[in-house]
This record gives sequence, structure tokens and C-alpha cells, in this order.
Amino acid sequence: MPKISSDTLWELAAAEVHSRESGGAEDGDGGEAVNERTVLLMGSKAGGKTSILLRCLDRDELSKPTLALEYTFGRRARGHNTPKDIAHLWELGGGTSLSDLVQIPITPVSISCLSVILVLDLSKPNALWGTMEKLLQAAQAHLERTSSQVQKSKPGVKHQTPSHSAARVLPKDYPDRELISPFPVPLLIIGSKYDIFQEFDSDKKKVVSKTLRFIAHYYAASLVFTSIKSESLISKTKSFFLHLAFGLERGKTVSSDPLKPLIIPAGSDSFGQIGSPPTVDVDITSLHAKNPKDLWKKVYERVFPPESTSEQRELKDPAKDPQYSEPQIDAMRAQKDQELEQYKRNAAKSWKGLELET
Repeated sequence: MPKISSDTLWELAAAEVHSRESGGAEDGDGGEAVNERTVLLMGSKAGGKTSILLRCLDRDELSKPTLALEYTFGRRARGHNTPKDIAHLWELGGGTSLSDLVQIPITPVSISCLSVILVLDLSKPNALWGTMEKLLQAAQAHLERTSSQVQKSKPGVKHQTPSHSAARVLPKDYPDRELISPFPVPLLIIGSKYDIFQEFDSDKKKVVSKTLRFIAHYYAASLVFTSIKSESLISKTKSFFLHLAFGLERGKTVSSDPLKPLIIPAGSDSFGQIGSPPTVDVDITSLHAKNPKDLWKKVYERVFPPESTSEQRELKDPAKDPQYSEPQIDAMRAQKDQELEQYKRNAAKSWKGLELET
């Protein structure tokens, strides 16, 4: 195989970018355009994101802890002798501690065909709202900045996209259209570990289920509960995933019973159907809320007080996170830390000696 020079690689990359921007990315054999989409997965730490992704891609692999931000891709042919569409898949690890990394997959190139999947661990309801809020805020802030960059780069030109726009435009008949705040790109919320959650007290299950229905509808998102131990639930989850990753038609099943796994496609719910926040030992009139979302948060956190954030702050440094442990590297680092401390002590002694002499 002839060696490819770095200059040639840069030329090929530049040609590819130019081709994409001009809308001319076509398959060389059949002449059909190859569709490329990007999906960002984020959510609860150790919430099952990797396992769900592998099952949706039909990959028989053992899941491993995600290191910071990991990339993989999926390919799917639309038919016989047709080009394969590509899904660029980014998975953010570390729960909320590495939320700043969402800026890597969210770019001016990817934003036109980007979707977000938020995986929330149903077995840990006390951490659920905080995880959801921080990750969605981080992603939304960068989506809005990137969308602004795209608009400034093409003044006076309406940004055309092959699939869906970064600024979502909902149909006029979308339920509660004037009362919701749609997420900038298509959003899927997955409640994971339903096999554990189903053993919870029924009142607590109702609080979690109704709250996630409210959040999903507020952001114009789809919502599905799943468990990697249930083939039926994984199959329904896979339908939503393939819809985002490859544009396939998603299933039409709807289930809103709070005592059963929720399956609610975007646009099939409404505030009227969801009702008011569940009042489990909570007097709503005593809560001072700025808006409906704030009210739901206060009610939810009365039932499930948020966990202490001290541990999360401590794990802000990935080197201190057990899931990123590397025994040999950690041992070397500990040795260097000891040497540094010894150097500091020796330096302090030397400085004291100089002061005494003077």
C-alpha cells in the first residue's frame, strides 16, 4: 500500500469538509447521498449508558467504564446496494463531573444533525433531578453558543440542514406549544435500571414517573424506561435510538401508567394528562416557586432530597475518580507527590535557615 503523506491527508480532509458544506457528500458508486448524524449520550454515572448503546447497536461486547468522552460509530444500509448511513456516537462519562466536555461533539458541523440522549438511573432517584438539570443546562448552553456561531458565519443566509435544525420548530398543533421550552435539538430521556425501580414503593414510583413525564414534555422530548435485563424494553428503546441515529420510523407504542414502564414519544403527552405535581406529604401552597418547572423541582426534592455535592466536587479531578484508576500510573503519581511534598519541606527549611542567618 502506497504511503500517504500528511499533506495529502490534509487535502483529503479539506475536500471532505468542503463537500459536506456544499451539500455534495455522495456515495462514489451509486451517486446517492450518505446521511450522517451525531448522537451525544450523557447521564447518570454508572447508569448503564454503555450497555444500552451496545444493545442498540447489536454489539456483543462487555461494557467497560467510560473514560471521560468516548467515540464510536454505527453504520446502516437503507436497502440492497445502497450506501450505508453513518451515526457518530459520543458517550460522556463521569456523570456531571465532566459536563464541560459536551463542547467536543457539539460543533458548527454536527449541530445540524445532532440529537441528545439523556440516561437517568431510576434506581438512584435522589441524584436524578440534579444530574438531569446540570447536564441539560451544559448541553443547551453550548448548543445555543454554537448555533449563534453558525448564524454569524453566514449572515443573511438561512441555515439549511439535511434533517433537523438546531433551533427546533414544532408543529402548530404540538400539545402545550406556548407553555413548553423545547430543547434545541431532538432529545430522548431514558430511565435506566427499571428492573430495580419496579420494586420501589408505588407512591415513590408515581412521583418519579410523573416528574419525568413533566420534564420530557417541557423539553419536547421522548421518554422511555428500560432495563438491559428485559429484551422487550430494550427493543422499544432501540426503536427510539434508531430513529435518532438513522432516521428510522420509531414505534408507536404509548404507555403512561406510572406503575408500568413509561413509553412516551415526543408530542404524545400534555400537561392536562400529566396533572399537577404529586403531593406525597408535601403542601404545595407552602412552596414558593418562580414557574411550573421550579414547582415540580421543589416537590420532587421534598420527596427525594438531593445528595450532597461534596463528593461530586471532590471527583471533579478525574485522577481522583475510582473508575479511571490505573494502578501503575497511580503508584508513580503518588511517588511523585511524595517527592514534591519532601521538596517543599526541604525548601521551607532552607528558607528558614537563610532568614536566621540574616
